[in-house]
Amino acid sequence: MCKVCGCNQAEVTIEGPHDHHHHNHQHQDIEQHSSDILTSAASTPRMIEIEQNILSKNNYYAKLNREQWLANKIFSINLISSPGSGKTTLLIDIIKRIKEQHCIYVIEGDQQTSLDATRIRETGVQALQVNTGKGCHLDAHMVGHAAVHLGMQKNAFLFIENVGNLICPAGFDLGEAHKVVILSVTEGEDKPLKYPEIFHAADLMVINKIDLLPYVNFDLQQCSAYAKQINPEIKIIPLSATSGENMEQLKDWLIAGKAELQSG
Repeated sequence: MCKVCGCNQAEVTIEGPHDHHHHNHQHQDIEQHSSDILTSAASTPRMIEIEQNILSKNNYYAKLNREQWLANKIFSINLISSPGSGKTTLLIDIIKRIKEQHCIYVIEGDQQTSLDATRIRETGVQALQVNTGKGCHLDAHMVGHAAVHLGMQKNAFLFIENVGNLICPAGFDLGEAHKVVILSVTEGEDKPLKYPEIFHAADLMVINKIDLLPYVNFDLQQCSAYAKQINPEIKIIPLSATSGENMEQLKDWLIAGKAELQSG
């Protein structure tokens, strides 16, 4: 197992004309080393070294992704949340609002099934499913492979919907322009305090399902205050992907970010 996050990513399937099985032999070697050192009395320094090696390799691929996407003016967004926050519903709404004026590509990350990619393709945009198996997050290498399969045009949006998890995706740079963390009002306002790393890393926090506020015990102001406590610079947009309330604010943020990239 990967000692950074406890997942096993020895094999990943990337959807396509011929499903691509990504066998990460170096990762398997690291797993074996990890198993060995668990029986060692001096395991902690070795485990730290292995974690650093895994993240260093990921950062190398993230740098390649970022350079490629910036060179081609591709505005990339990494969407991160717990399962059930409404990521896919939110993404579908945004796609419908901007697809007539912008080229859009989507990489969908899930442990199993291609259900979300199918839903995205029903909007008319190109989407590719990455199944991580037992893995609990996407990494830069697999996302880079998926991006190649998409064959993206210049001046486009790339939305990466990560595996539902607030912990592990926070530590893995994919090369994205921005991390966007999404939580729903059904989850509790203390999420930023419980999972500070992702809220510290994110540029935007979306609080989804505000149409349910009359029916749940959720303090919107307190949640925002907790997020600002972790990350004073984080932007916060409360919205409802179901009712459409405040979705234009998210659209405007995305359009402004893409325009800034293209003018740079």
